[in-house]
Amino acid sequence: MEAKRLLRSRLVAARAARPAAEIADDGRALAEHAARAWSSTTRLAAYAATGTEPPTRPMIDRLRASGVEVLLPVVADAELRWAPYDGWDRLVPGRFGLLQPAGPLLPVGVLGEVDVIAAPALAVDVHGHRLGRGGGYFDRALTAVDRAVIVAVVFDDEVLDEVPVEPHDRAVTGVLTPSGLRRLTDE
Repeated sequence: MEAKRLLRSRLVAARAARPAAEIADDGRALAEHAARAWSSTTRLAAYAATGTEPPTRPMIDRLRASGVEVLLPVVADAELRWAPYDGWDRLVPGRFGLLQPAGPLLPVGVLGEVDVIAAPALAVDVHGHRLGRGGGYFDRALTAVDRAVIVAVVFDDEVLDEVPVEPHDRAVTGVLTPSGLRRLTDE
């Protein structure tokens, strides 16, 4: 879909132009809001942000330090599998340059046993439509879980009025930004 390609291109360029200090500040703010909202959860699935993505390391480390079991994705062929997070320094480069745990994979279906999924996105709209990078890995993984537990993680200016949607796109019910955590409306 051409509209998705154009929007992705614009968003990636905007992320690349963000000052490093702003990105670091945003990572600390994401961690603060996530800790307030999720420190009492048992198990959370997230991702190890790379490059110009909203930084998730402060959030992941803070939640893990508060006793939350954090799971991170591992790209396995055409799907995502999950493994426990046991420290940023233990992550290894995986497919597409993603950082992932080197430890043993958890059983298929473990994503259905988490309290919250902090999903990557380039943008999300006010109705919960999430725009990913286009590989479909997270959309496929999220089909097996209740939409109510899925939260997109984006920068403040990436919450849009509307993003292009296709039938396979998996919606979210919340968004975590440096300004806070908020629920999104259904269509």
